[in-house]
Amino acid sequence: MAVSTDRSLAADTNLSWLVGNARLTDLSGQLLGAHIAHAGLIMFWAGATTITEVTRFIPGVPMYEQRLTLLPHLATLGWGVGVGGEVVDTYSYFVIGILHLVASAVLGAGGLFHVFRAPAVLYNAGGWVSKFHYEWNDPKQLSLILGHHLIILGLGAFLLVLKAMTFGGIYDTHLGDVRLVTSPNLNPATIFGYLVGIKDGSWNLLGIASVDNLEDVIGGHIWISFILIAGGIWHIAVKPFAWVHKLLPMTNGEAILSYSLLGLALIAFISSAFVGYNTTVYPKEFYGSERQALASIQFFLGVLAFLGYVWHSWRSRQAYS
Repeated sequence: MAVSTDRSLAADTNLSWLVGNARLTDLSGQLLGAHIAHAGLIMFWAGATTITEVTRFIPGVPMYEQRLTLLPHLATLGWGVGVGGEVVDTYSYFVIGILHLVASAVLGAGGLFHVFRAPAVLYNAGGWVSKFHYEWNDPKQLSLILGHHLIILGLGAFLLVLKAMTFGGIYDTHLGDVRLVTSPNLNPATIFGYLVGIKDGSWNLLGIASVDNLEDVIGGHIWISFILIAGGIWHIAVKPFAWVHKLLPMTNGEAILSYSLLGLALIAFISSAFVGYNTTVYPKEFYGSERQALASIQFFLGVLAFLGYVWHSWRSRQAYS
């Protein structure tokens, strides 16, 4: 197999800050290192921010008045809170923050290893390592990589299910306390009805953000987990159909990045609706009643990701043509 290290995708711009990891487009080993390092940075931000918020947390003052960012999410998951959403234990927040910092160190070390010690192109390493190499014009290999990502995301969604059903439960704003969700709703008519805005037999503008009970929330995550894992197995085992490859050409890194940004934009838009209007997933006890500013930030990030999709999609088509 001939392995190209041509970096022409980044060669047609004089704006160096736009190049970024495009210089690693055809260096599968170093791009993997950058990928792992980015995950380490995200973990470090989460851990450091959590620890910082724990150190300045003021008991008896609502989290939203203290302008906390991550502790409200942990409280929503049932960590450290009791009746009425009162914080009764901040030690669990501290532990979670430390675990994220440790994970960031491991990921950072992995990123450095792939940059300085591992082969720049995985195929050149031979053996089992070469199986993780990819070419942008090899849809089967790209599908295999996508499949593994989907399975990991599915397992992540199922972790929430386990937390809600088995490991302590999550906070229910309607009850005003943490509880186990023992009977999640798996009715496909109800769960998938949210996708088209159908709730309780009538159309709702908020769509899936109109969910108002934890049984539907956790049931939806069970469905999401199953679909993601099944989809991951499918993509690992089955080569993309010709019509799919034609509809969504996977000929270069710009195309793959554009699809990722489009998905990110979609999630940001959905998230903005949840943040702004849903008090089941974002309880008032932790986020307050005035959340339009938070929702606007989510929406702005969605617009930014969508513009990134447009930009990289255009560059992909330019390279493809």
